[in-house]
Amino acid sequence: MDSLALLILLIAVVGIALVALVAGLVVSGRRKPAPLPETRVTHEAEDVLAPPDEQPASTDVGVDTSLEAPAAPVLEKPEGTASRLVRLRQRLAGSQGALGRGLLALLSRDKLDEDTWESIEDTLLTADIGVAPTQELVERLRTRLRVEGEGDARSILREELVALVGPDMDRRLQVTGTDGRPGVVLVVGVNGAGKTTTVGKVARILVAEDLRVVLGAADTFRAAAVDQLATWGERVGVEVVRGEEAADPASVAFRAVESGTTAGVDTVIVDTAGRLQNKQGLMDELGKVKRVIEKQAPVTEVLLVLDATTGQNGLIQARVFSEAVAVTGIVLTKLDGSAKGGIVVQVQRELGVPVKLVGLGEGPDDLAPFDAGAFVDALLG
Repeated sequence: MDSLALLILLIAVVGIALVALVAGLVVSGRRKPAPLPETRVTHEAEDVLAPPDEQPASTDVGVDTSLEAPAAPVLEKPEGTASRLVRLRQRLAGSQGALGRGLLALLSRDKLDEDTWESIEDTLLTADIGVAPTQELVERLRTRLRVEGEGDARSILREELVALVGPDMDRRLQVTGTDGRPGVVLVVGVNGAGKTTTVGKVARILVAEDLRVVLGAADTFRAAAVDQLATWGERVGVEVVRGEEAADPASVAFRAVESGTTAGVDTVIVDTAGRLQNKQGLMDELGKVKRVIEKQAPVTEVLLVLDATTGQNGLIQARVFSEAVAVTGIVLTKLDGSAKGGIVVQVQRELGVPVKLVGLGEGPDDLAPFDAGAFVDALLG
């Protein structure tokens, strides 16, 4: 009996152990799995996984919001022509008034003898008016003062100076074209005269008059000129067509006119080179630029930019450029410095074309249409 009892006890123990093992396996199967290591889900992944009705409202998902998009450039508002003229006349009076005051002092003497007239001639010649215009002016002053009396010297001097400057010359800028083509303004001159700056300033004037403009950076021999023109374009909101450094200037000019024609703008202004290896090379290049442009549209204006402080050298430049590209108008820069106002008379006489614009400072709006009466009034102070 003892052996039978022991066997029964052993079977019971094994049975209980098997039941416990089965129960443990069942409980283990119902437990949650151990958590996975933590992972970081990007916003992009959340967007993909989230149902459509739970998509984030923000539109900058996945973008580093600490970096703001660059602000659009703020376009400058050019100064209107009327206010520009008033300010420039004031500056001109300050820089050029000595000539008029000197002449008035001489003409107001009690006695106009030969010594006085010689002093008047010297004053005019020193002002770069030129020999022939000086002789004409002195002769007319002597005749009129002899007949009309010396008491009205100022008004007589003003009338004769205005006549000398040329009040009847057509000083309008021909900046618009015909038959749906833009006007083309070709700007020429030697380096250092302010040519590229003048292109930018003329663009400002036209933009202020609500004209649409394209600029052509055809001075490809100077990288600084191309960059400078690009800056002007950004300031006033106009397109600048440029090429690679040392690219063919005529090809750049052609593309600028082509772009302006396609866009339907009013005016294309083309900046040109001011220096090559020799003078003839420069003139040939300018002639080529003009010919290539006119395959698409006529050049309506050729502006020669002259540094007013160069005096006789400026006149030599004017002759050469006029022969190469048929200059139609002159821009006199730097009249606010040591320039002598008489250069206006000389250069007009030399070329037979009018001074159309004058520059009196470095500011973006320091360029204005030339007016004979205002110029003489500034001279007389």
